[in-house]
Amino acid sequence: MRIIGGELKGRKLRSVKGTNTRPTADRTREAIFNIIAFQVRGSTVLDLFAGTGAFGIEALSRGAESAVFIDSNSQSIAVLRENLAELPLESPNRVIRWDLTRNLNCLHSLSFTFNLIFMDPPYNKNLIAPALEHLDASHSLENGARIIVEHSHREPVAPDRLPFEIVDRRRYGKTLVSFLNYVERK
Repeated sequence: MRIIGGELKGRKLRSVKGTNTRPTADRTREAIFNIIAFQVRGSTVLDLFAGTGAFGIEALSRGAESAVFIDSNSQSIAVLRENLAELPLESPNRVIRWDLTRNLNCLHSLSFTFNLIFMDPPYNKNLIAPALEHLDASHSLENGARIIVEHSHREPVAPDRLPFEIVDRRRYGKTLVSFLNYVERK
């Protein structure tokens, strides 16, 4: 697994051993970043179900202002910290071990909001809707924030009652990538 573009292009990222994580294929990640190319520079990134941190690190490599990585798996957190430590990143980043299936209260202590969010939950575990609900309840999104969700084609993305609008959807093999915008409630 490598960083696809930006200042750190070509640098290798460590992976989590075993089959508990499913890293996004480099080609899929490249396609996603080609689609959102003009939204990355200067963004504040939230990488949920971060795993190795590939999405957030890719965004930092391409000029994101900062990134927060959240995952509940201790092995993933260890690999993510190693990946960040080995890279010459100047942008601030923060790694939080948190079970985001319960809530995202860990974001309350941060003094900023996010405008670019990556979600790559384990497939077919019905984690997308609760994660989006917690994201909405966290009040940590800017109006118009872009949320990119990688998911199985068998899994629904946005419940109608939430302030997220699907603006694009792409298929890469058995993987779907849904692009949502957050529309702040008045």
